[in-house]
This record gives sequence, structure tokens and C-alpha cells, in this order.
Amino acid sequence: MAAAQDVHVRICNQEIVKFDLEVKALIQDIRDCSGPLSALTELNAKVKEKFQQLRHRIQELEQSAKEQDRESDKQALLQEVENHKKQMLSNQTSWRKANLTCKIAIDNLEKAELLQGGDLLRQRKTAKENLAQTSSTITENLMGISRVMSQQVQQSEEAMQTLVTSSRTILDANEEFKSMSGTIQLGRKLITKYNRRELTDKLLIFLALALFLATVLYIVKKRLFPFL
Repeated sequence: MAAAQDVHVRICNQEIVKFDLEVKALIQDIRDCSGPLSALTELNAKVKEKFQQLRHRIQELEQSAKEQDRESDKQALLQEVENHKKQMLSNQTSWRKANLTCKIAIDNLEKAELLQGGDLLRQRKTAKENLAQTSSTITENLMGISRVMSQQVQQSEEAMQTLVTSSRTILDANEEFKSMSGTIQLGRKLITKYNRRELTDKLLIFLALALFLATVLYIVKKRLFPFL
């Protein structure tokens, strides 16, 4: 049980130191803040949150001190609690002073801006004119780029159309070549067939002529040499 209490006390002290440092850092941010009021309000909200966490941890440490078995440990922890409370009060005082300093600085800045209102208006007007000129230049540049891109797209479309036309011409030529190839093949077959038929006709003529000659010879033989 005592070991668990020691761990809890150690955690409480670590958290108290952590929140104390965070509060001090936020108070310094408030001192350095030059506005606007919304930024100051946001910083104050963070400080309030850290003070609540710090106060809660100090109360836990105080409760742990009251639960100590030995009187010496109890008094030592209560003294630490008292020191933490004093430190928290000191931080609260610094917080109020920092808020006062920040508000005075914001008021002075607003007064200076009012006094320099004319110059600021002129500067803003000049800045707006410069911005408008810059926007106009950028717009013209973008329009020029758009025109160049449009021309490139048109050229690409024309090139694509040319490629399509060329491809179509090549396909038509290929079809014509196939048709001519078929015609040539057919002519070759016809010529081959004709050559074969011519050879056959020559052979038939030769046979017919041989038969005719044989017949003539036979007739001549019978008439000239009937006894044979």
C-alpha cells in the first residue's frame, strides 16, 4: 500500500511540475502577444485549462499527504502542497499582469493604426492594384498557354487524321493487291491448264496423223500389191 502511495505521489509531483511549466510558457506567450483580441482570448482559455489541471493535481497531492501513515511524511508532503499553492498564486498574479500588458499593447497598436489609417488605405489600394495587375498578367499568360495548347491539340488532330487517311489508303492498296494476286493466281492456273490441254491436243493430232498414214499405207499396199 505504501509503495502504491509513493508512486501516486511521484506522479502527482511530476504532473504539477509539468503543468506549472506549461502555465509559465503560456503566460510568456501572452506577454509577447500583439493581437488581435481573439488570439489573446484563445491563450487565456488555454491558461485556464492548465490552471484547472494544476489545481486538481495539487488537491490530489494534498489528499495523499493526509493519508500518510507517518507524521513526518505527512508534514513534508503538506509543505510541498503549500509551496505548490504559493507558486500557483504567483503564476496567477503574473497572468493578470501579462494580460494587462498585452491589452495595453493591443490598444496602442490600434491607435497607431487609426493614425496611419490614410497611409494604410493607400497601401491597401496600391496593393490591390498591384494584385489586380498581377492577376491580369497571369490571366493573359494562362490564356496564351491555353491558345498554344489548343493549337497543339489541333495539330495533333490533323496529324491523327492524316494517319487515319494514310492507313485507309494502305488498307485499300492492300485489298487491291490481294485482288490482283487472286487474278494472277487464276491466270496462272488457266495458263497451266491451257498448256496441259495443248499437249494433249498435240498428242491426239499425232496419233490421228499416224492412224491416217497407216490407213493410207494399207490402202496403197492393197492396190499396188494385191497378192501380198
